[in-house]
Amino acid sequence: MKLDLPLNEYTYVAFDTETSGAYPIGHDIVEFGAVKWYQGQEVDRLQFLLKPRELMTDFIIGIHGITNEMVANAPSIGDKILEIHEFLKGAVVMAHHAPFDMGFLSVDFEHARLPLPSEPALCTSLLSRKWIGGVENHKLQTLVKHLGIDGGQAHRAYDDAKACLQVGLECFKLMGSEKTLADAIASQGKSLMWKDYGLLHAGTVSLKTMINAIHSKKDVEMVYKGGSQKGEIRRVTPIGIVRNPDGDYLMAFCHRDKTNKRYYLNRIADIETVF
Repeated sequence: MKLDLPLNEYTYVAFDTETSGAYPIGHDIVEFGAVKWYQGQEVDRLQFLLKPRELMTDFIIGIHGITNEMVANAPSIGDKILEIHEFLKGAVVMAHHAPFDMGFLSVDFEHARLPLPSEPALCTSLLSRKWIGGVENHKLQTLVKHLGIDGGQAHRAYDDAKACLQVGLECFKLMGSEKTLADAIASQGKSLMWKDYGLLHAGTVSLKTMINAIHSKKDVEMVYKGGSQKGEIRRVTPIGIVRNPDGDYLMAFCHRDKTNKRYYLNRIADIETVF
């Protein structure tokens, strides 16, 4: 995709996911919502609930309000992933905290053996930090109130996707009509590409061991080349894996410290599943 065209010449898809937990691999998308925008108008939309592999906790339900009963008869992500893939095709995507949503979708694309999109992504959280001042934070609902946007129901996928789009368009307005997609990407400070969020084929034996442990709910023992006790064997319970522009990491419960901790993948060595 060319990056040097004016911003209004691209098709955008603003999307949002509500999930059964915080981490790809270990958790699932339970609602997907998206709005497609081209030259000043909404041209299409997508919205549906999805049934996760496991029941959601009360804590997660309290965040988005989607109950286990609401998704009991919903399709699985596998039934809808091709439709989502087709909807995104050829568009520049927007999401608020885009790495989170891209991380979940990338794993589901890989499960379905669908190619990861080649188009770049925009994060309206990052863009708003550059272009929207005078707010106490850059959470989506804070920006909705600050800009006077009709945000609909917070933490529901379609309404959040539409609010995300309006935040993105406001950033474009503040940038100026002569700016290009390359300018927008530069202003957010990070290049967000789908290929950087795939997990299943990212390929090391250590990564595959972590993924299998998450699915099978087993502990692993590993040598971690960081922290206060470098090089010692640690027993952890893997919770999820995150692809992150600042460093991919494993979130896991550390049995020694009795707390959840972040372990950067490039510092993990000699990992084995505990049977």
